[in-house]
Amino acid sequence: MNVPRDHCIRCGECCLSSSPTLHTEDLDLLREGIIKKGDLYTVRKGELIRNNIHGRLELASREMIKVRERLEKEGGCIFYVHEERKCTIYERRPVQCVALKCWDTSEFMEVYPREKPCRRDVIEDPLLMAFADKHEERCNYSHLHRYARAIELAGESAVEGILELLRYDFHMRRFLAENLHLNRNEADLLLGRPLTETIGMFGLKVVQKGEKEFFLTII
Repeated sequence: MNVPRDHCIRCGECCLSSSPTLHTEDLDLLREGIIKKGDLYTVRKGELIRNNIHGRLELASREMIKVRERLEKEGGCIFYVHEERKCTIYERRPVQCVALKCWDTSEFMEVYPREKPCRRDVIEDPLLMAFADKHEERCNYSHLHRYARAIELAGESAVEGILELLRYDFHMRRFLAENLHLNRNEADLLLGRPLTETIGMFGLKVVQKGEKEFFLTII
């Protein structure tokens, strides 16, 4: 006989499946240093994401800030220690984590629609935000969608349009690293994830040769 669960057994399933999206209430965690900016990345409007509520892939309808996930094989939230089955910030974890109870999703569903911050709520430096705005204007996902749809008809000119955006994204990140000492993680918060990684949402893959040459292939 299966007894309904009514408490956390620390199986780690929630933490290993994905990382939380920040809500406005979580901004205090950044101000107090519980979560650092390098622990976050931006999902930009128009980016392909997985909606875990409905179990499907969809385009982000708005900008969101998420906690990073581990790159290792097990994946999951960077604050979860798989070997010890514990969250390193459990006592001050984001509101989505507090609300998520696998045996009863009602509280999570109440929290999920609440107001979520964007980059302007997290990044105080106006110079950095000026770079973010310029990057968003040039590398907006709407441009990539337009070029990707045009490849079949426009061919090389559409491909070159995508490559130009890839080069711009790459060189802005390098400029920020060299001149403002912005590391990779901080750049992912400021500019979103590199286009060389997210380009896969269009069924394309980037091959880079040297610092200036980019080539597109089909996945």
